[in-house]
Amino acid sequence: MKSIKICAASYAYSSKAKIFQDLNLEFHSGKTALLGPNGAGKSTMMSLMASVVTPSAGSIEIIEASGERISARHLGKFRRLVAWLPQDFSPVAGLTVLEHVRYSGWLKGMSRKAVKEAAPQALLAVGLETLSEKKATELSGGQQRRLGLAGALVHQAGVVLLDEPTAGLDPSQRDRFRQILASLNDENITVVSTHQTEDIDGSFDHVVVLVGGRVRFNGSVNEFMAVAPASVTDSRDRVRLAYAALVEGEI
Repeated sequence: MKSIKICAASYAYSSKAKIFQDLNLEFHSGKTALLGPNGAGKSTMMSLMASVVTPSAGSIEIIEASGERISARHLGKFRRLVAWLPQDFSPVAGLTVLEHVRYSGWLKGMSRKAVKEAAPQALLAVGLETLSEKKATELSGGQQRRLGLAGALVHQAGVVLLDEPTAGLDPSQRDRFRQILASLNDENITVVSTHQTEDIDGSFDHVVVLVGGRVRFNGSVNEFMAVAPASVTDSRDRVRLAYAALVEGEI
C-alpha cells in the first residue's frame, strides 16, 4: 500500500491568516473524500500535496509500496507522481482540446509517443473525444472541468488530487464523474475534495473531514456513517447527518 503523508506541516497566508499548524495526516491507497465547509482549508491542503505551495514547517512525502520515500522537496520526481486538478482550472489559450491534454502529459514528463497514445484515451474517459479538435477555450464551463480531469488522468499518476471536480457539472456530468472515479485503480491514491456529501456511500473508501484547518474525522466510510444516529436507515441521510454533526462540533 502506498501513501502520501503530511507531517507536522504548518502553512499561513500571513501572520494573521494561519491555515494549518503542525498538521499530521496520511492518505492511503484507495479513494478518499476530503470533506469540509468552505474555508476549512481543503484547497490549501490539496495545493500542499500537489507541491504548488510549500509548508513553512514540516514535510510532504509520497511513500511507495516498496517503501521508497519521495519528498516534495525533490519537485521533479514528486510532481511526476502526482496529478492535480485545481478548483480554479482554466485552459491554455490557443490549444485544441487534444493538444491541451497532450500538453498536460508533456508537462509531467511523458514522451511524445506515450502522450500521443494516452491523450485520446483520456478524452474518451471524460466524454470529450468528439470535441478533440475544438479550441479548449470554446468549451462550456462543465466541459472545461472535464478537460482538466482528462489532463490530470493522462499520465496515470499514482496520486490523483481532484479539488471540487464536480463544481459546475450538471447531474448527467456528475454521473459520468462517478463512473470515472470508479474506474481509477484502487492501488493508487485518489483524494477528492468536496463540500457535497451525496456520493460518499458507494464511491469512496475513506473520509476525512476538515474544519478550521484541523482534522475533525479520519476513517472508513462505514465509520463515518456510524456517527449518524442509529435510528436513521437511509444511507444518504446518514452521510448528511454524520457530516453535519462533525462540522457543527457535536462529536
